Amino acid sequence: MKIRTRFAPSPTGFMHVGNLRTALYEYLIAKHEGGDFVLRIEDTDQDRYVEGATDVIYNTLKLAGLKHDEGPDIGGDFGPYVQSERLSLYKPYAEQLVASGHAYYCFCTKERLEQLHESGAVGYDRHCRDLSAEEIEADLKAGLPYVIRQKMPLTGETTYNDLVYGDITVPNEDLDDQILLKADGFPTYNFANVIDDHTMGITHVVRGSEYLSSTPKYNELYRAFGWDIPTYIHLPLIMGKTVNEDGTETISKLSKRHGSTGFMDLVNEGFLPEAVINYIALLGWAPSDNREIFSLEELTKVFDINGISKSPSVFDYDKLEWVNAEHIKAMDLETFTAHAKPYYDMYGITADKYQLLDEILKPRITRFTQLEEKLSFLGNLNDYEPALFEHKKSKSTIESSKNMLEAAISILDKVEWTREGITDALMQFAQSNEIKNSVIMWPVRIAAAGVAVTPGGCAEVLMLLGKDESMRRIKIGYDKIKEL
Repeated sequence: MKIRTRFAPSPTGFMHVGNLRTALYEYLIAKHEGGDFVLRIEDTDQDRYVEGATDVIYNTLKLAGLKHDEGPDIGGDFGPYVQSERLSLYKPYAEQLVASGHAYYCFCTKERLEQLHESGAVGYDRHCRDLSAEEIEADLKAGLPYVIRQKMPLTGETTYNDLVYGDITVPNEDLDDQILLKADGFPTYNFANVIDDHTMGITHVVRGSEYLSSTPKYNELYRAFGWDIPTYIHLPLIMGKTVNEDGTETISKLSKRHGSTGFMDLVNEGFLPEAVINYIALLGWAPSDNREIFSLEELTKVFDINGISKSPSVFDYDKLEWVNAEHIKAMDLETFTAHAKPYYDMYGITADKYQLLDEILKPRITRFTQLEEKLSFLGNLNDYEPALFEHKKSKSTIESSKNMLEAAISILDKVEWTREGITDALMQFAQSNEIKNSVIMWPVRIAAAGVAVTPGGCAEVLMLLGKDESMRRIKIGYDKIKEL
């Protein structure tokens, strides 16, 4: 049997990382076995529909690399792939269940249901479940609005198997007679979900563990129609961590209060799509060898359902940052430069500097958005305080810096302007004067960059600035402190 999974988001806004993890696992489960990954848009809840949200879904999947085999944009043998375009499909199935005794017409008014809720009742009281055929016919002839409800078993238990959580048993008395078809003719999410999964040949249903207790309702529908029940794979919750004022930590379901939870928000903050995908794959799943860095292609090869955990996972932004940094470090020069070039262009960096920047920046950044700050010294020279020349660890003082900058101006004016030439000349001066290399290199770097933290050391800073600009800045630095 060919595995077919589906990602069925609702177009209600941004793509939450929890939704994206579901899509990722569905993709991996299908592709690991050479199966199909289907995209279906579930837009039956018109009240929550957000204009443009469908494009967000398409763009997110494309950017994440999760290419679907069938969907609204590319078609397929099981379309339409948008629920609002399948509306004519659902009512006949609902009426089929009424005819077979597995569902019933409910004529309860909105006011009655509100009174029922206000009275403290839990769920629907099944008021219309046992109406006589005559009563039903009279109400239909009178044109009374109705919904169609599923007739759930009232006693006993329902058990089903999930590949992650094992056998799940739910008392039937806890199962509400849910609405299948609303008064406006639209199907409910639960009903349309089952009809679409069956008619699209979906073999494996992957979703969050919050659906564990309601899955028996789905299974009763499959049984009522005489259809095969799909394989279920429920995923653990993704939690967020909050550090309280007293230093303790509170763990709760991931939400915006924990930070960015949308895929595009994370990308806009500088996280690579492939790193986000890598990280969220580890939120609830672990490979057998405890490896942590993967490409999507590698994930597809090694993904195993047996590695999915039952326990909730905590979204750790520091760990995401680390994963992102590892993906940056693994880039070749061409790929790194493509990501960094907008920042290079910002400071007029030419191609002859790309190799040097690749070497000094890759180990030092965790996100490309950090490049603007790290390269900012290449812009206008900061009006820095002379105190920057003082550095205990480097044995640098303002007094020693005066002498070092005066000597450096003379030395650097004559050297070959290469990393080796600059470094060798300054180190030879330090050696001949029996001082630490840092005694001369610290003030030269500070004078040239105007900031304490730079990408790379003294020679790298001077190479990036070029000889003329470096000499100009070093002279400014010398003038800044020589009268102190």
